[in-house]
Amino acid sequence: MARKDLLKGLMEGAGEPDRPARVDAARPRYSTGAIGAVSQSIAELKSRSVAEIEPDLIETAGVRDRLEDHPDEIEALTESIREYGQQVPVLVRPHPDNPERYQIVYGRRRLAALRRLGQPVKAMVRSLDDRELVIAQGQENAARKDLSFVEKAIFAGQMRDAGYERKIICDALHVDKTLISRMLSVADRVPLTLIEAIGAAPGIGRERWLALADLMERGAELDKAVALARIDAPSDKRFEAVMKGLMLAPKAAPSPAPLQAVTDGDGNEIARVSRKNGSVTLILREAKAQGFERWLVEHLEEIHRDWKKHRGE
Repeated sequence: MARKDLLKGLMEGAGEPDRPARVDAARPRYSTGAIGAVSQSIAELKSRSVAEIEPDLIETAGVRDRLEDHPDEIEALTESIREYGQQVPVLVRPHPDNPERYQIVYGRRRLAALRRLGQPVKAMVRSLDDRELVIAQGQENAARKDLSFVEKAIFAGQMRDAGYERKIICDALHVDKTLISRMLSVADRVPLTLIEAIGAAPGIGRERWLALADLMERGAELDKAVALARIDAPSDKRFEAVMKGLMLAPKAAPSPAPLQAVTDGDGNEIARVSRKNGSVTLILREAKAQGFERWLVEHLEEIHRDWKKHRGE
């Protein structure tokens, strides 16, 4: 019997009902014995093969990894695929809730371009759980090295908020715990609305974003910062405009020191005392003091002498 007929006989003999064929790298139907070994081999071959999938059958999944997809970049990619075809496959996984659909792991821009063209998507299909999905997504981004610092910071923040351990975040982004901590510091202190207004800012590194985070933490106005970013310029220039505007903003005037009232024996106010920056100021209004202010100045030396005598000096 030919090899293909032998395989066919083995599979039919297992009593599996007929069903439409589907490119799926999910777990093999059989896991033990000769049939299990063959089934496992078929699954492995499928996992290394490239399938053509209609773009409408692919949904988003994983963690957001980009702040913006520039229309010019998508248009250029669309024209390139129109002329030369899709040279690099995307990675998808079978949809966990719908066996007829898929979820994108990486290759979102290629998927967007192919949707524009109405062409099927060349895709590798992998059976991945949620943890494996975000690690694959992060490692692909790290390998390309085209995500900006703040995009990686947002990626790390979303992974943390989704409950992933710090080690998994480090593995996904190929960075150490110290850098992850700084990324999360930016993601926590710079509001997402401001980051989105600025954009990816690929030329702005860690230290500049940390400096902006410090400004926001010290009370910089979010509405003003967002307004500063609303300029028709590349995202690096928008970042610079925000930093310049916030650093040149006038500092809020310090609140006046509280005044302490001094009263006479009948409860009438005769003076006020202000304490600020290590100094004490005695304020007397002439209309209320009725000459007491002049007497006080004239006798201040004597009063001070009596005070020292009272202290035993």
